[in-house]
Amino acid sequence: MLDLLQIRDEIDKIDRSIVELFEQRMSLVNNVAEYKLATGKPVLDREREQIKIEKAKELAHGDFNKQGISELFVQMMAISRKWQYRLLQEYEEQHGGNVQAVKSATEAKDDYRVVDAFDFTGATVAYCGIPGAYAHQALRGYFGSDVKEISVASFRQAMEAIREQTADYAVLPIENTSAGIVNDVYDLMVEFDNRIIDTYDLPISHSLLVVKGAKMEDIRFVYSHPQALMQCQKYLDGHLEWSKIRTENTAISAKMVAEDGDRTHAAIASSVNAELYGLDILEENLQHNDNNMTRFVVIGRKAEYRKDAQRISISFELPHEEGALYNMLSHFIYNDLSMTKIESRPIQGKNWQYRFYVEFEGRLDQAGVKNALRGIEAEAIDMRLLGNY
Repeated sequence: MLDLLQIRDEIDKIDRSIVELFEQRMSLVNNVAEYKLATGKPVLDREREQIKIEKAKELAHGDFNKQGISELFVQMMAISRKWQYRLLQEYEEQHGGNVQAVKSATEAKDDYRVVDAFDFTGATVAYCGIPGAYAHQALRGYFGSDVKEISVASFRQAMEAIREQTADYAVLPIENTSAGIVNDVYDLMVEFDNRIIDTYDLPISHSLLVVKGAKMEDIRFVYSHPQALMQCQKYLDGHLEWSKIRTENTAISAKMVAEDGDRTHAAIASSVNAELYGLDILEENLQHNDNNMTRFVVIGRKAEYRKDAQRISISFELPHEEGALYNMLSHFIYNDLSMTKIESRPIQGKNWQYRFYVEFEGRLDQAGVKNALRGIEAEAIDMRLLGNY
């Protein structure tokens, strides 16, 4: 039996051979890229790769080794594609993208342009709810009070307003630090051809609002948006005698309580609604997270981003293949891009299949970003560029 040092020495020799063979293989990839550039063939050839993997597995012995060879070749081919994408990107930058092979691989649905700053002069901005709603507060916090505001009843109506050009922008909640993502907004970002141009973080503090003179012992029904009820769940667990009634919006809840004039009704909403609708504040800071924050996305129609933009959002479906998600995410690693968020949503009509939403750091004019998006667009199903902000 060989001792451990001898075994390691033999492994080192084999590893050196593997490295040499890998570099020989990668040198041939340059020739492959040149051929595909000249002929207009796409980088990814799924059928060819699958045939190669099956043939390589046949050369291995035993089920474990066959599986290992399969994984090894999947990764080698992924690395090969990334290098080809980089070579094509470099060629495009040198020749202005005039070659059909380059254009077909990177042609974007949107022609994004960079601007120094957004011009909101005379803009119309949609928000979901009524004055006093958190979305309304986010709108005022981001745009100020010099824009025209329009109130809509749903997230969908806000997106439709941009598409139909009755609004230039919309402010929609995307995520809360306590309750998580707002699923409907994620789905709508794929359905509509609108773009994220920025985000705005709003601190959220919920209060218990009642009609003038009402006391805690009078309350039997509490009205609020489902997200607000979720964020105040621990507080509500201390009042199990209250019936929780869901509404479309926290501010609408406050207005309903004021109009009903019923002492048994209370609303969970921002304290600004007390003054707006003539209500009393019985308790404040009902949320169980002291750092409760909602992130809003600012949605626009134009494909543009500021020159100081720092983050990019995309979405994509995955092919039903082994290692598909890893291959998608490896494009960020290979191009030294930092991924800041990943979410998934089920695809309607496709059981057990998901669309992924990824946010990562970068700007659309950076070489690494261009290279990563090229690879993801080529290998994913229906990649969407949601915005650079």
